[in-house]
Amino acid sequence: MRRDVFQAIADPTRREIIDLLANKQMNLNTVADNFSISRPAISKQIKILTQCGLVTVRRQGREHYCSANLKKFGEVATWIDKYKIFWSQKLDSLGDFLDKEAAADDNRSPKKTDKNEK
Repeated sequence: MRRDVFQAIADPTRREIIDLLANKQMNLNTVADNFSISRPAISKQIKILTQCGLVTVRRQGREHYCSANLKKFGEVATWIDKYKIFWSQKLDSLGDFLDKEAAADDNRSPKKTDKNEK
């Protein structure tokens, strides 16, 4: 099965693992210590992240060290940018429409004078 970045970030546990590894590398046991699920389950999540290219695992002696490859998030950013432009235009249009409606409502409502306020 071909895996991609979107599959990796779809799972909350994998997102937490990426957050942990974003600032420093850790060995597998240290990563697993941050979760209430089993070490084999964490290893499975790390394997998926590795297949997606978001995590690299380096063996040093008996330890396996994991580090994040955050450059892969460029794919996500590129995809989001397309929709960001689309939604920005739509929301700007909605804002203009609501401003016009508010101005029209102000023009339609009767003006209050001192006599009408009693």
